[in-house]
Amino acid sequence: MRHARWFPVALVVLAGCADSDDTNRAVGELASDRIELTAESVEPISAILVAEGEPVAAGQALVEQDDRRARARLAEAEANVGQLQARLDELVRGPRAELVAAARANLEGATQELEFREQEMDRTREVHARGLASPEALDRAQAALDAAQANVKLRLAQLEELLTGTTVEELAQAEQAVKQAQARRDAASIDLERHTVRSPVAGIADSRLFELGERPNPGQPVMIVLAGTQPFARVFVPERLRVGVSSGTKVRVFVDGLDTALDGRVRWVASEAAFTPYFALTERDRGHLSYVAKIDLDVDGNRLPDGVPVEVEFPVD
Repeated sequence: MRHARWFPVALVVLAGCADSDDTNRAVGELASDRIELTAESVEPISAILVAEGEPVAAGQALVEQDDRRARARLAEAEANVGQLQARLDELVRGPRAELVAAARANLEGATQELEFREQEMDRTREVHARGLASPEALDRAQAALDAAQANVKLRLAQLEELLTGTTVEELAQAEQAVKQAQARRDAASIDLERHTVRSPVAGIADSRLFELGERPNPGQPVMIVLAGTQPFARVFVPERLRVGVSSGTKVRVFVDGLDTALDGRVRWVASEAAFTPYFALTERDRGHLSYVAKIDLDVDGNRLPDGVPVEVEFPVD
């Protein structure tokens, strides 16, 4: 019975010793920055180029979607650019010599027509003065003369337009039309390129969320990549240690499954406190505030897996 009475006291003493040994420690787990790579079109997936868990390099293609429709849009945009560029070149060069010659010939024909109508008008007036022509004949001759004069003015204006060349306003409009078509072509090229999902950083292809033939919605994740060559330790720094922890602080990291501690360096500490997660501390301490910190590990060799529990020992005076 005496041993039974002393048993709770011994537990309290042991707990106190354990607490005193761990006053400069924080717990957490190994983690990596998770990057969700999303689809930008509704086209079906045509190829999955990496397996889950496979290392990937920055810029490496991971997933491809059917791009036939995008290629057709790009071809249409390129053809439109070529058409408008040819029109701009034509305006810069000016009218062709054949067009100028044709305009001169049209003017010469209109001038001869005008001369004929003037002579016909004179004859009709003489006949009408003798009383041998009706007023209607005189009116028809006058109308034909007026039409011939208008035709000469039209042909002369057309020739002057060709000889003057392209106006500054016409060139400006053609240049802006080419720029607009080029912008549409560039947008179509970007759309085509984004039918291939690429990794923005080096890391590990953690999981794929779609299979071949499936159609993701635009903005829906299709692949998750764990960034970096080595996970960092995400730990929860207790409030009592926060003052002594800052970026650059050197620490020791104990990883479950490794016999020796690893050297680490604090990368970042949150400036705002949060409630400690339920798995971080004992039931008695779960309500205490803590600060999330990221700690870079000094590891030579293979990458450590994400999710492994760790304890971090901070230096204390």
